[in-house]
Amino acid sequence: MGLLERLRKEWFILGIVLVIAVARLEPGVGVKGGPLKPEITITYIAVSAIFFNSGLSLKTEELTSALMHVKLHLFVQIFTLVFFPTAIWVFLQLLSITPINEWLLKGLQTVGCMPPPVSSAVILTKAVGGNEAAAIFNSAFGSFLGIVITPLLLLLFLGSSSSVPFTSIFSQLFMTVVVPLIIGQIVRRYIKDWLERKKPPFGAISSCVLLMIIYTTFCDTFANPNIDLDKFSLIIIVFIIFSVQMSFMFLTFLFSIRNNSTFTPADTVAIIFCSTHKSLTLGIPMLKIVFAGYEHLSLISVPLLIYHPAQILLGSLLVPTIKSWMVSRQKALKLTRQPKAPVKV
Repeated sequence: MGLLERLRKEWFILGIVLVIAVARLEPGVGVKGGPLKPEITITYIAVSAIFFNSGLSLKTEELTSALMHVKLHLFVQIFTLVFFPTAIWVFLQLLSITPINEWLLKGLQTVGCMPPPVSSAVILTKAVGGNEAAAIFNSAFGSFLGIVITPLLLLLFLGSSSSVPFTSIFSQLFMTVVVPLIIGQIVRRYIKDWLERKKPPFGAISSCVLLMIIYTTFCDTFANPNIDLDKFSLIIIVFIIFSVQMSFMFLTFLFSIRNNSTFTPADTVAIIFCSTHKSLTLGIPMLKIVFAGYEHLSLISVPLLIYHPAQILLGSLLVPTIKSWMVSRQKALKLTRQPKAPVKV
């Protein structure tokens, strides 16, 4: 129930943001030079606030129990940051001959380059009863890797804005992502007991800041009179996103249960969600940095904005089915490991 409620809230709030941005009720508010000054408040303050918040909320002490499960971590990170973007690139070579909007196709590639999220994969793994510690570790570790690897993947597959040099991208990411994250972790050490007692609404705070970032991103797009987004392309992209998610979830499931695999059913659950989910929290700020100055930045962002709630929707719908499989699989494995009773003559 909590997952479905969260999903409805995300779709509702995101819908409001898009309606306001499209309608442009207050022209210029969310664009560069407007009253909100997004070139300062969003690019630096809002992004830094999100990752300072993440640093405060990330319970690094919970990661130690999963640290030694190296094979699982390698599987998740290689699938997420190597196989996923490469497979999407190959798929897009076929789609490039179709009339689908080219900027939405580029957006699909950016989705493939994103690291795993810190929240949704962990929440769904916990809801099923899977290896939550492994999910927490891979989500956190993947986010750290993504700070370095994702910009490299984006530059490799899509290139960058000529106005933002390579060194500038990483220096800005370091100052707005890495530094606030580290400061958040340091502050957490001193106020850990207070955080445990009060339990501040970290998720709600990050969501509000992220929605502000999304709002200004869409304002930049719809303030451009030359924007061209057809309904056909959008519908096809939505279909492709759901198809990709389902296909990759099934693929990770098959890989993790093969005969020579050492993964437990609980491990498989963590693998399914962590390998196929993508981070919106890290993704949108990163796209704004890497593609600063791109005329079609928001069109590139659309697939990621669709992918995020779609992964929660699919995951929440599949929770009962995956949980049923995991329980039955655990029972079957337990029976096969029990010593057979001696046959009486």
